[in-house]
Amino acid sequence: MCEIVEFWGYKKMMKKNTCLFVKAIACFLLVFCLFSVPSCKKSPSEPPNENPANQAADATTAQPPEQSNIEQSPDVNTTAKTPNADLVSIDIKLPKPVFIGTPQDTRVPNLEKPRNEPRPPFLAPEGTTNIAFGKPVTSSDQEPIIGELIYITDGDKEAADGCYVELGPLKQHVTIDLGGTYYIYAIVMWHHHMQAQVYFDVVVQVADDADFITNVQTVFNNDIDNSAGLGIGKDMHYTETNEGKLIDAKGVKARYIRLHSNGNTSDDLNRYTEVEVYGKPVE
Repeated sequence: MCEIVEFWGYKKMMKKNTCLFVKAIACFLLVFCLFSVPSCKKSPSEPPNENPANQAADATTAQPPEQSNIEQSPDVNTTAKTPNADLVSIDIKLPKPVFIGTPQDTRVPNLEKPRNEPRPPFLAPEGTTNIAFGKPVTSSDQEPIIGELIYITDGDKEAADGCYVELGPLKQHVTIDLGGTYYIYAIVMWHHHMQAQVYFDVVVQVADDADFITNVQTVFNNDIDNSAGLGIGKDMHYTETNEGKLIDAKGVKARYIRLHSNGNTSDDLNRYTEVEVYGKPVE
């Protein structure tokens, strides 16, 4: 009987110790879980942004750097993307043609080929006009063989007798006084388009003074051997037609225009029917 009581006491003690052990294990697991749960608090480097206005501002600053620089930089030249934005086609009225086609003279080196189609429109700033119309003309030949120097700027460019001036042989030049300083965008000249001729040593210059000393600039030169003494030119010879020769002067500033020539494929004489200068005054 005593043994039974002693065994029962031992069993109660073991059960009590087991409960204590289980409780200890449970407390340990609870503490472990509390310290293992990650914090939901944002780090100081990521402050909460609950204001919608702030969120919109953040979205704006998140644009790519390249786009932001283009929009904000005051040095960006947007006009360069649309070079023809302020340009218009210049109305250049042509005289009637008197022959068909442009026969090529095989004796002429560096001769451009015929285009066989109308010349493309010439674009210049709006308000560009023929500033040479009616302006005075002087020449290296003070006594022309035929006609008057004023014919060169009188607006009549037809291929007919009485519409052109004929200067002496070999090197000659004519000078147009525009009467003021202009931006010059194009120069169109007709030597003599009664027949398909090629003029030699055609050099066109602009300057600020009548003696061609100040701000002299060459806008065209097809003198391939410097026989005119103005430098070797890289422009091509061309055949005279009713379209004349259009020279892109690229907005150069000047008052005087001088045109040189040195005979042609028909003879040594120098003829001018008309010269038009398209530009705008320098304000």
